[in-house]
Amino acid sequence: MLEHIINLDKDIFLAINQGLSNPVFDWLLPVLRNPYTWSPLYLFLIIFFIKTYGKTGIIIVAMTLGTFAIADFSSSTLIKKSVKRVRPCNDIEFKENVNIRVRCGSGFSFTSSHATNHFALALFWIVLFRRKWKHALWLGITWAALVSFSQIYVGVHYPFDIVGGALLGSLIGFSMGNLFKVIQPQFFKDSEEV
Repeated sequence: MLEHIINLDKDIFLAINQGLSNPVFDWLLPVLRNPYTWSPLYLFLIIFFIKTYGKTGIIIVAMTLGTFAIADFSSSTLIKKSVKRVRPCNDIEFKENVNIRVRCGSGFSFTSSHATNHFALALFWIVLFRRKWKHALWLGITWAALVSFSQIYVGVHYPFDIVGGALLGSLIGFSMGNLFKVIQPQFFKDSEEV
């Protein structure tokens, strides 16, 4: 059963990594997964939260950083070091099949920290802002999914690494969003009055 799941994972990986190869994705997806691309966006959001919401914005930023820290620690330290799944681009028996479009990295593969972190932030912000900004849900999920999908395309993660990371990150982000509701209930009452 486990061998069947691993083979399915590899087949889906190859369908994305090789089957979807095209010049647009070759340029765009490595850019999307690069921290230099999305760090300015997250910095802008942090400044926006503080400027728009004042003291509450500082709490939002603190919990955003906490969400990221919990997600990254859970994926990078707790799970990856326990599971020890080799990345497709480092797998001796498999890497000749992989189109490697970025530096491979020496860490383990399951769960994808990119997926965990981005879905954690997306879900945290969705819980906070979906009533204030009607597009928060689809923008957050789409952004996290694109960054995560790019990890498969560039050859550094299997699809199930992404799914595991997305589920873990979503759980962390949703939990932190609900913790924020307990800490700052007035923030949500204000949005209901709008």
